[in-house]
Amino acid sequence: MDLHRHPEGVSTVLDFASFYAAARPTLLRTTYAVTGDRQLAEDAVQVAFAKAYASWSRVIRADDPTAYVRRIAINAALGHGRRAFFRRETSVDRLPERAVNPGLDALERDDVWRAVRALPPRQRAVVVLRYYEDLSERQIAETLGCRPGTVKSQASAALATLRTLLSVDAPGGDRA
Repeated sequence: MDLHRHPEGVSTVLDFASFYAAARPTLLRTTYAVTGDRQLAEDAVQVAFAKAYASWSRVIRADDPTAYVRRIAINAALGHGRRAFFRRETSVDRLPERAVNPGLDALERDDVWRAVRALPPRQRAVVVLRYYEDLSERQIAETLGCRPGTVKSQASAALATLRTLLSVDAPGGDRA
């Protein structure tokens, strides 16, 4: 690429690289919290950024580019079983060394996160997006491609399950 002849293309690449560097850690943590599977989260985030790069001009015009890519990542993670791309794995004789990432490792050790990972995928996504990412019901509905009422019912069912798993009664009640 001739940097002097195509400055707008260079700017686009640099803008995407900056966006990637800034957004990737948060999107990876969120996707990992939704999936409970480090490799699946990394794959889903990689797919999301690849799709974002392919349509970068549309992504950058979005009201919230991070939300745009988050939706792609969460949907890729939740739909992984339906897509042949994610089922194509290559066996290796030796596993790679595990990367150290304190943000993700902390999620693995915490009792609450273990309980959240026990939820069905949609309920887990709603809990993570609502209470970890602090998104509104409308934003969650947009991310998951459903209605706000579905978000409410999924959140209610998830919280009831979490109360049971963590032995906590409803607000105002006694601990078991």
